[in-house]
Amino acid sequence: MKSTLNILLFILILNPIVRADEGMIIPSLIAAFESDMKAKGMKLSAKDIYDINNSSMKDAILHFGGGCTSELVSEKGLLLTNHHCGYSQIQSHSSLENNYIKNGYWAKNLSEELPNPGLTATRIVRIEDVTLQVLEVLNNSDYSPKEKDSIRKAVIKRLIETATKETHYEAKIKAFNFGNNYYMIVKEVFKDVRFVGTPPNSIGKFGGDTDNWVWPRHTGDFSVFRVYASKDNKPADYSTENIPYKPLHFLPISFKNRKEGDFTMVYGFPGRTEQHVVSSYLKFIIEKERPSRIRMRDLSLDVINTEMKNSELVKIQYASKQARISNAWKKWIGQIDGLKRMNAVDVKKAQESAYTKKANSNPKWNNYKNVVKEMNSLVEKEVINEFNYSMAIEYFYVGPEFFKLIRSLDSYIENSKKNGEKNKDSQNEEIKKLEQTANAHFKNYNCSIDKGIFRKQFEEYVKQVTNSEGNLEIDFDASTNEIFSKSIFTSKKRFLSFIGQLQKKGPKKLKKDPGYIHYKSYYKIFLETVYPSYQLFKVKMDQLLKTYVKGKYEMFPDKNHWPDANSTMRISYGQLEGSRPADGMKYTEHTTLDGIIAKYNSGNPDFALLPRMLELHKNKEYGDYAQDGSLWVCFTGSNHTTGGNSGSPVIDAQGGLMGLNFDRSWESTMSDFMFNPNRCRNIVVDIRYVLWVMDIYSGASHLVDEMKLIRN
Repeated sequence: MKSTLNILLFILILNPIVRADEGMIIPSLIAAFESDMKAKGMKLSAKDIYDINNSSMKDAILHFGGGCTSELVSEKGLLLTNHHCGYSQIQSHSSLENNYIKNGYWAKNLSEELPNPGLTATRIVRIEDVTLQVLEVLNNSDYSPKEKDSIRKAVIKRLIETATKETHYEAKIKAFNFGNNYYMIVKEVFKDVRFVGTPPNSIGKFGGDTDNWVWPRHTGDFSVFRVYASKDNKPADYSTENIPYKPLHFLPISFKNRKEGDFTMVYGFPGRTEQHVVSSYLKFIIEKERPSRIRMRDLSLDVINTEMKNSELVKIQYASKQARISNAWKKWIGQIDGLKRMNAVDVKKAQESAYTKKANSNPKWNNYKNVVKEMNSLVEKEVINEFNYSMAIEYFYVGPEFFKLIRSLDSYIENSKKNGEKNKDSQNEEIKKLEQTANAHFKNYNCSIDKGIFRKQFEEYVKQVTNSEGNLEIDFDASTNEIFSKSIFTSKKRFLSFIGQLQKKGPKKLKKDPGYIHYKSYYKIFLETVYPSYQLFKVKMDQLLKTYVKGKYEMFPDKNHWPDANSTMRISYGQLEGSRPADGMKYTEHTTLDGIIAKYNSGNPDFALLPRMLELHKNKEYGDYAQDGSLWVCFTGSNHTTGGNSGSPVIDAQGGLMGLNFDRSWESTMSDFMFNPNRCRNIVVDIRYVLWVMDIYSGASHLVDEMKLIRN
């Protein structure tokens, strides 16, 4: 049986059934896929989707805050993204007196739209293949590796300078396919992005942790912002003089009835996929790395969730933090399950066997004969370095919050050293900024919660990185009590008192601070040992992956190849469709408002609703947003998506906005490593439900009036 399975896998690998659903296409290469997309039902041309000489759909798709996607939907710069993408802004504007998290918020006019310092929205001007220019020097054997690196950097700098000369644009050049290809992305960065509106949590976060990564889904995961620009329609820092941005293109709203099998296209900025990893690495992810990170987050969430249940203030303070921690936590649980169910490690082994056999079949492919063996050997010897790095990230950057305040102070001290003596006014200004940082930090800080997280994570971190199951010879309780009773970083009063004396006494007191001593002693190990070892492991693996991927393109030219996601603009296409993720289980392709009420009636607090929703459902007040008497809430598609696609527009065959991508089903989270078209589904909030919430539920019809609606 095992032999038969391997033969079948081998046949599938060498003669792949190419599904349009798999892959994330670089928009500048979309013309090569135009005929297949049209065969699937698309009515657009490639130039409608991406064109550098004329306005096109790409000009309506903006990178939101560097981590999500958003889309322009009016000629006045109105911007839609997910509720969870705008959550930190929603939270920052909320208070007990103005609880926008609980009650929602809708600006009635431009003057009520709220600024968000530091938030950006980025338009892609063009994507240019610069592989030949960059690799020309790397392929020249006359230069040493050090010389090649220096010249490569100079070439990249020159290309960027040329591309942005005498413009307000910015540019970057990124490696694709582990350095086999290079693309330059020229962009326009808008720095005045204002908060316009959000539904209450009972809509925008409906289902909470219970429904996260789960289908059927009923979450109205959207929020509304607006891009502002200078009077000449160019990016500008926040100013009351700025006016709404007039976009080159915005997406019309598709009011057409949906049906299973409809063409769908996702246009956005997917964060990261790892489709090329070898079997031993995937085994490490499934059996060790992910379970350990899940355990670290279990400990934090146990503390946070308990406290949030008991305090409305804590709910506001920790809403965004809890969401960030739990999102990956639950994703990883589903990811492990999906990879195990698909026997992903065995699938990888079969792929590796086919690859090596192909490499051995022709002398011209000798460079690829041993690369699989070398990658698996490297994992066996050095993957512990990645494990220690992952644990450090969980502890230092996801764990106790007072670590973040230490880094802020360290940054101030380091800058002071670099800049030397300054005049008194300059010093006072920097101290003032530090005070502002502290005030913002402690506004959403609960010492009891941080203490609980620290105590649990400290012990778990030490256990994990020392691989110790016995006595650790550390008094974790005593260390915790000392830090949280004495450290300046765990008390607003102590911290502000300290920085008030910083100019006179300097940072000498830090040498005795228990919180600072703890952080610096453990973080020093991370900086001097863990991080360099991890970086070296990654460099070695990436070099092997570069060869491995090059071999895939050369030896299997008829296979569907695409570069891993790397937070650059991509397109995926598929269909509106349900799925059969497991034996005896069938998911329909959409959900309705009736399902929201059914979940509410279960009594689960994650399905709580405000009375308004119950009233509108009872009276069937759906306006003209319903289809056949039902109000669609969410639907699923067979589009290949990942983190970063949150907020991405899901676009129909005619170019109309059908909805906002916001999640994947639990069965689909494996797609970061291995996409299965029969199993993997992206989850979308229907744009008609979005507009119903804005118009009928919230009374913000003036925003809907800005949009262009397509009904036929």
